[in-house]
Amino acid sequence: MEEGYKQYSQRNAEKTKSNTTHQPSPRNNIEDKYAQGEGAFTGDLTTLDRKALLQQRYADSPCFVQLRGRKSDAEIVAAEKKKRTVEEQVMIDHLCRAVISDPEQNLSTEKQESAFILLDSNIAPLRLRKRTLHETKIRTHSTLTENMLSHKVQFDGRIISRNGRDACRELVGFFFIHDQSLTIYEYRQFGKNRTNVLPFIQKNIYSHQRGRRKGKQYQLGDFYIGANLTFLSCDHPTLPESIKESILLILRITNIDQIAFDSFRNDSVEHEDATTSQEANDGLVFKAIQDELKKQLHKKGVRILTGLGKYFQQLDKKGNGLLNKSDFKQALKVFHLQVSEKDFESLWLILNDSGNGKVDYGEFIRAIIGEMNEYRKSFVRKAFMKLDFNKTGSVPIMDIRKCYCAKKHPEVISGRSTEEEIKLSFLETLKGACSKSDEVSYGEFEDYYEGLSVGVEDDEDFVSILRTPWGV
Repeated sequence: MEEGYKQYSQRNAEKTKSNTTHQPSPRNNIEDKYAQGEGAFTGDLTTLDRKALLQQRYADSPCFVQLRGRKSDAEIVAAEKKKRTVEEQVMIDHLCRAVISDPEQNLSTEKQESAFILLDSNIAPLRLRKRTLHETKIRTHSTLTENMLSHKVQFDGRIISRNGRDACRELVGFFFIHDQSLTIYEYRQFGKNRTNVLPFIQKNIYSHQRGRRKGKQYQLGDFYIGANLTFLSCDHPTLPESIKESILLILRITNIDQIAFDSFRNDSVEHEDATTSQEANDGLVFKAIQDELKKQLHKKGVRILTGLGKYFQQLDKKGNGLLNKSDFKQALKVFHLQVSEKDFESLWLILNDSGNGKVDYGEFIRAIIGEMNEYRKSFVRKAFMKLDFNKTGSVPIMDIRKCYCAKKHPEVISGRSTEEEIKLSFLETLKGACSKSDEVSYGEFEDYYEGLSVGVEDDEDFVSILRTPWGV
């Protein structure tokens, strides 16, 4: 009996030692999950890859050509209405309200009062009472004229964020030529007819807050589709709390009044400097890496891009989106994305412009793989905004299941598959991008279509992939 007890104790000690020695760290658990679970990221296409590629077949739908013409007319009318509404609000704010609330109104009127009002008069000074209409000047020294405000370039923008509520805000900006200032308004629509336009960034002269042009004032040449505008969140106390959590507010220009831009560009003189050539060199570094990785992503874009998003999200324990150099190197290794050491170091020097050793993982993914153009991304946002009618930034899987329509999928039309089969294949691949089993965030929805976009050359083909099942 004593000998049996010794053998039991020895086995128990060996088992405890083995557990202590080989206990994996949380980071290793994450790496093992993505290296072994959900299939390997090398080799042939997996079942999930094939199911994701089924979505690209919507581009072959015969119904799309008719739908495209009908939708584009409606979009043009809606865009014109939005443009007029915002322009009117800007004029009201800067031609009327700005004059009435100008502090100069009180100063000038008090000087006039002091000249003819007796000391024993019962009329109180203006600063102690409300100013009446006949005491208000129609113009002050700082007043802008309609002519000044008409010399402007209008542009549309979006916030670069994985937060759905912020990413889907409709922003309209104006760059004024006479003083090189800019302002940005948020356009909100409630139902079909009710709209609201509110200042988002107050009119002022601003400068770049990051990158090669940090500290330089914004000029006309800085405004083009795809350009980023950066602002310090602390300088704008009226911004939503979710935006103020980040030090920088980054806006992407999605559309611009090209006619107005060209007319003012011909009159302005902006000289190219050393910064312009440095930015061109940075672009060459990005393009070399992106061209190489797109070959490796061929037909596997959805699985790898959504996998990268989930991987980085799990590493980001603080929730601020920032990771260090070793995290990114390990991610490339786990997902078998081959980037040379020289290219990686060049990339890191560009992205880590603050020198703090941390980079936003969304920015890193966009740098190494690229991103769909703003035309494509506008339809991704439209589809998500249609699903997220409560504007919470995430959509329950059940709502996606209800809204997704596979009737016009070529496989359904030909009779080779049923609507339910196409819908289930879509939901299965989409769930692979989600950190939660019952809902999809905007960032995850965008990652899915970002991966799908890699294999689609034509913009209109990609638009049909979104328009046909979502009806946007």
